[in-house]
Amino acid sequence: MVDEKLFLQNFADQFDDEPQGLTLESKFRDIDGWTSIVALSIMAMCDEEYDVILSANEMESANCVRDIYSIVNERYQG
Repeated sequence: MVDEKLFLQNFADQFDDEPQGLTLESKFRDIDGWTSIVALSIMAMCDEEYDVILSANEMESANCVRDIYSIVNERYQG
């Protein structure tokens, strides 16, 4: 199982200015600083940290951090 706090920290680290109060329920597209580059960074982080490949469609259909966390948690072999 993927550690929620560590995942949230890894997620927040992808932003230039780390978002405050990030939770699994946060709608990440509403966070100041959200760009397509951040989306690509999150996809790369999931691959590097958890060995989980997110497709562009999965990233596009996700609405909140929990959506991405759930995919990673499902596929993580750690």
